[in-house]
Amino acid sequence: MLLRVALVWLALAVPAAAARTCASLASLQLPDTAITLAADVPAGGFTEAPGPRAPFAALPAFCRVTATLRPTADSDIRIEIWLPEAKGWNGKLEGAGNGGWAGSINYDDMAASLARGYAASSTDTGHTGGRASFAVGHPEKLIDFGYRSIHLMTMTAKAVIAAFYGSAPKLSYFAGCSSGGRQALMEAQRFPDDYDGIIAGAPTNNWTRLMFGRIWVAQSTLSDPASYIPPSQYPMIHQAVLAACDKLDGVKDGVLEDPRRCRFDPSVLACKGAANASCLTKAQVEAVDRIYSPAKNPRTGEEVFPQMERGSELVWSTLAGGPEPIRLADDYFRYVVFNQPQWDFRTLNFDGDVTKALDRDGGVLTANNPDLRPFFAHGGRLIQYHGWTDQQVMPRNSIHYYESVAARVGQAEAAEDYRLFMVPGMNHCGGGDGTSHFDMLTALEQWREQGRAPESVPASHTTDGRVDRTRPLCPYPQVARYRGTGSTDEAANFSCALP
Repeated sequence: MLLRVALVWLALAVPAAAARTCASLASLQLPDTAITLAADVPAGGFTEAPGPRAPFAALPAFCRVTATLRPTADSDIRIEIWLPEAKGWNGKLEGAGNGGWAGSINYDDMAASLARGYAASSTDTGHTGGRASFAVGHPEKLIDFGYRSIHLMTMTAKAVIAAFYGSAPKLSYFAGCSSGGRQALMEAQRFPDDYDGIIAGAPTNNWTRLMFGRIWVAQSTLSDPASYIPPSQYPMIHQAVLAACDKLDGVKDGVLEDPRRCRFDPSVLACKGAANASCLTKAQVEAVDRIYSPAKNPRTGEEVFPQMERGSELVWSTLAGGPEPIRLADDYFRYVVFNQPQWDFRTLNFDGDVTKALDRDGGVLTANNPDLRPFFAHGGRLIQYHGWTDQQVMPRNSIHYYESVAARVGQAEAAEDYRLFMVPGMNHCGGGDGTSHFDMLTALEQWREQGRAPESVPASHTTDGRVDRTRPLCPYPQVARYRGTGSTDEAANFSCALP
């Protein structure tokens, strides 16, 4: 690895006069790297991404480079690097994160980066397909997925950029949500010099414990048919939560500003007579109460992972709707922890199995190191965001990590270099009843390049493409507080304040 880093940085030292044509990059020699394509793509000419062409039809012309990285005999990491024409390059690199178990190039985010003038890069993390079966018998591939692929993608992208433009990127940013958020925090922790600014959305950084949290919810409603809550009853529970807690933040808007203040007790919905769709049976009440409670070790009472929040009921189907648990978690235990393809989620226990899984992980997938001082030391800036109604990654996980960093590096330094934005009413990485449209990259650029720390971030909610609400997103622990006059759908009538 040290030899590879040295050779890549040697490539970064290419003088300005050595800038190349796109086609000539095919002969670029880098360690453990095979350039498989270097070709000019005309404006609007990229057609290889699956799905609608909309993100790609308006793209400018660019140089597309594809490569395969093999740092070990069992590695097969595919990466892509998109290089805008020199006159349209902003001088910077943006790395794109993945979702779930990855297994494919993130073309959508690469397109968004290229449209803003960035050189862009993404990787499939060393395997194809969105399942965890790739890990069986392939420990090096699991390491590639866990952290190695993003780091090597970044080093290779910088070397290719230096060769193409004749100079290395002046700044490098990384952005990802969900698994991409985990990758973002892994980069800040393991490879603090890779990026100058990082955006981590709804991170799955507490990977192993998160998977237990997901199975906790599945066991709550799917282990016993009597406990099952049909999705048709979710709105009824949600409306009861809003009736009890919506006004706690001073505004009745269908969104809880901070669900931790809500003390809604599901027992108020218990059926008084025969069971029907407008009430909950005793078993269902117990299931709801369990969903609202953190996963715990039954022997010690230790919290394994935080709970789903009150206000998230409309999107419970992801973890509680069945008929099986969410595949991301089911795969983790089947193929990574137990290596039993027929494993039954009902057998998972929250005592010995937690210890076994954490030992199996060993830090390959989990990115919980709170010591970000090496990242901050070179001017690195970190923005993290998380929706309060996230249906896949329980939002208090982000608060726990932020507070662990503040405890390790000091509250003042954390406030200087790190911002966490909790988004009321936003689901996993977007959507929901809250103001889930925002531009964290501009906030990061202004912070890293102009020294303007984000005291708030403008956000909006849209219906049928029309903006119908705006609010400021506030850095934790601040919340958006209504000033008392004016429309509650206009951000100008709110200010960020401590709760």
